[in-house]
Amino acid sequence: MPPRLLSRRVPGGSLKVVAAKAPRNLRRHNVRLLFIDEADGMEATAEGSPIVLAERRTLSFPDRKIVFGSTPVHEDASHVLRAYAQSDQRIFEVPCPECGTFSEITWDAITWDEGAPESARWRCPHCAAEIEERHKPGMVEDGRWRALRPEVQGHAGFRMNALVSLHANASWAKLAAEFIGAKDDPTTLQTFVNTILGQGWRAEGEELDETAMQARAEPFSLDKVPAEVLALTVGCDVQHDRLELTYIGWTETGCMLILGHRVIWGAWDADETWRELDTLLAERFSHDLGGRIGINATAVDAGDGTSMNRVTDFCRARTRRKIVAIKGAPGNRPVIERAGSKTKTGARLWIVGVDTIKTQIFAKFPRASSVRFSDSLPAIWYEQATAERAVIRYSRGQPVRQFVRVPGRRAEALDCTVYAVAARQLVNIVPEVRRADLAQAEPVTAPKRPVLQSEWMARR
Repeated sequence: MPPRLLSRRVPGGSLKVVAAKAPRNLRRHNVRLLFIDEADGMEATAEGSPIVLAERRTLSFPDRKIVFGSTPVHEDASHVLRAYAQSDQRIFEVPCPECGTFSEITWDAITWDEGAPESARWRCPHCAAEIEERHKPGMVEDGRWRALRPEVQGHAGFRMNALVSLHANASWAKLAAEFIGAKDDPTTLQTFVNTILGQGWRAEGEELDETAMQARAEPFSLDKVPAEVLALTVGCDVQHDRLELTYIGWTETGCMLILGHRVIWGAWDADETWRELDTLLAERFSHDLGGRIGINATAVDAGDGTSMNRVTDFCRARTRRKIVAIKGAPGNRPVIERAGSKTKTGARLWIVGVDTIKTQIFAKFPRASSVRFSDSLPAIWYEQATAERAVIRYSRGQPVRQFVRVPGRRAEALDCTVYAVAARQLVNIVPEVRRADLAQAEPVTAPKRPVLQSEWMARR
C-alpha cells in the first residue's frame, strides 16, 4: 500500500495536509492559502476550535485566502452554515426551458406521480411548467451564481445541492426513489437532507414528551413477542444496589419495539446479582411466528470505575453470546467500536457513542413508525427515558450540541435504551432465514423466573 501523501513541495510553494484533532500540527504552519474540509465534523480540542486555530495561522499574510467547505450536519450547530450566513450567500440558479426565468432547484419543487419516482420532474416556481430530466444538462450549462446579499464584500459563500448534479446516480428519479426509502426513518432521512440537499438537520423536538410517548403504548410484551421482531437486544445499566435492563426488539426495517424493562435488586459486587443476570440473558421468549426468540446481543455498562472489573469479568466469559462490556463516550463518535487499548486488568471494552445514539433516539421517539412501546412498561420508564434534553452550548468557542439532565430526574431507562441500540450493531441477520428459524417450535424449558419487578419501578 503506497504511503499517504501528507506533504509535497511544488514550484512556488508547498502542500501540507494536517488533521484537525492535532493542535500541534495547526500551530506549526503559517499559510497563505488555507483549505478546511468537512468543517462540521471537527470538534474542539483542549486548545479550542481547530477552525479558529487554523485561521489564526493565516494572519501574517495580507493576501490570505480561506476556503471553508463542508456537508452541513445539525442546523443549530453547523460551522459551515454559520459561515455561509455571514457571507454574500450565493445560490446557483438555472433557467426554466419554458419561461426562461432563473431559479434555484430545490427539493420542494421536485414532483412525481404517486408510486412512480421514475416520473420525477422539476416544477418551475414561476410558470408552474413541469420540466423533465432530459432538460437538466442544458439548464445547468446556462446556470449562474447570484448573491442574495451583494452588499457583503470580501466574503463569498456558495451553496449547491445534488439536484443540479449531472451524475447518473443523482438523477431526479433516483433521488426521488432514495427519498421514498429514507423518509420514514429519521436517521436515513437526515443523511438524505445533509448529503443530497446540502441542508442542516433540524430535530423535531429538543425535549421528549413522556405523556405522548406513553399514550402510544400497545398490547405486546416479552410474554408474546410480535411477529415482525427479528432481533432482540438488551442494554444493562449497573447501579450500586441494582442492575436495570431494557429489552428492544428490532424489525427488518429498523423499527424499535421497546418490549420490557426489568430490575435485578442486589449489590453490584454480589455473586447472586450476576447469577440472576446470567439467567435472564439466557431466557428465550414466545414469538408470534410460532417459535421462541433469544437475546442476540447485550451491552453492559462498565463506565463506573468501581464496578468495571466485575462487569468485564462477567462479559469476558460470555463473549460468544455477544454479551459485551461497554463504556459511553460523548461527542461525534461511531455508535459502537472496540477500544484501542485494554484496561489495566487486560479486558477490552467497547466504546459507545452516547451522543450519536441519543441524537437518533430524540429523532425516533416522537415517530410511531420508528419506535413502538409495550403497555407493560411502567410510567417511571417513560419519565427516565425522557430525562435529558438537547441544548446548544459553547465549548472552547464553538457551538456544541449536548444532552443535559432534566433537574430531579433519573435516567436509567434512557441509558439502558442507548446501550441496547449500540448492541444492535453487533447483530447480523438474514431476514428470510431468521423468520424460518423463529417459526420452528421448540420445547419450553425456561427456568423458573425470579420476581424482579420492584414497587419502585411500578410507582405512579
